[in-house]
Amino acid sequence: MTRRRRTLKTVTGVSGGTDVYDAAVDPTRSTLQSSIEIAKVAETNKIDALFAADLLSFNAQGAIGAQEPLIYLAALSAVTSHVGLIATVTTTFHHPYNLARLFGTLDHVSNGRAAWNAVTSSLGEENYGEGALPSPEERYARATESLEIVNALYDSWRPGALSPGPDGAVLDASLVRPVDYRGTYFSVQGPLNIPPLPQGRPVQFQAGQSAGGVELGARFAEVVFTSLATLDDAITYTKNVRTRAAEWGRGEELPLIFSSLHATYGSTEAEVRRLVQEQNDSHDFVAGRARLEDMLGGGVDLSDLPLDKPIPVELLPDPTTVNRRRGRVEIFGKLASEGKTLRQLIIASKDTGHWAEAGTPDQIADAIEERYEAGVLDVISLGGLGQPRTRDFVVNGLLPELRRRGIVGNDYVGGTFRENLELPPLQRRVSCLSGK
Repeated sequence: MTRRRRTLKTVTGVSGGTDVYDAAVDPTRSTLQSSIEIAKVAETNKIDALFAADLLSFNAQGAIGAQEPLIYLAALSAVTSHVGLIATVTTTFHHPYNLARLFGTLDHVSNGRAAWNAVTSSLGEENYGEGALPSPEERYARATESLEIVNALYDSWRPGALSPGPDGAVLDASLVRPVDYRGTYFSVQGPLNIPPLPQGRPVQFQAGQSAGGVELGARFAEVVFTSLATLDDAITYTKNVRTRAAEWGRGEELPLIFSSLHATYGSTEAEVRRLVQEQNDSHDFVAGRARLEDMLGGGVDLSDLPLDKPIPVELLPDPTTVNRRRGRVEIFGKLASEGKTLRQLIIASKDTGHWAEAGTPDQIADAIEERYEAGVLDVISLGGLGQPRTRDFVVNGLLPELRRRGIVGNDYVGGTFRENLELPPLQRRVSCLSGK
């Protein structure tokens, strides 16, 4: 496949790390401090966006939670000027009118750098008055309504609704229309009560890899965040989601494919081998069993199984019967059915199904270039900028090498995040939604 004009876009994570909790017990530090440092490193090195994940439950054995992404990124917008701001927010426990106002406000305060990573959540129902987590089918049906409404609200302000006048902005109220949405889950009259957005709409990301997630991403997402451990996985997924997007009339270019790379860096091949071996030798297999049980849907007991034998096939769940992260169940069920041992699966589970590479910066650049040239990688997450050693490998090794190869750009290409991603023009609605 010939190289596309768009360069590979780069993202790095902020919020939710252990530094937040370290800072919380240090009266001299803000819990935002480490992320401010990452944001400044990212912008200095022309990384395209900051990504804030989210967790809705407390887990004393693992990630105990994350700070609320929208407020967190709004704070970071004040100390940056170019880097995009991607907030993960669920459709399952939020109302679309509030979502439209929150992300629209972030787009305004950041001068056009907001993006929404829409998820349907696999936990947290105990904190939102739910007796049980809704089924994946219901969560995606609700998400579909949410995205329809949010997009209609952004488009409820027609071109020319605001124009400059001698004493300030002049409003033509006839160009601000209600959306009059009546659905299964929501009723929204509209219009949106904040001014038109710098980007028209925040950039729409979406994360979800089950059948319902693929359908939602194909229909709405401009960028899909995926767990694609191998090149074959990436090729299959990209073909499926873009074929379905084309059937929705979105052309062949969208959605962009966003993969998170979990990298182990070394200066030499010998150092890489040593680091990988040290990681494997120091693995906590008790905690790892619990993590793998979660990857398999939470209903599998692996506590008495031998580490160096495969998981019995009869223990593997049918993904369609799982109510939580079906995409993860499919990934690890497939690996287990291929005969990988429990030990191998536990080690693999530390990357939660994401793409993992170990090597020197040149070797990792080779792996990235392979996916980029295959047309299955448009956006990549490069983590670890809060750790001095990893930051050095990324900003002084990997990024310069990718730029030397012409894969990653040397500078921001526009004033908004949408422009920097080089997305095609928005397909705006030609009329407001009618009731259902």
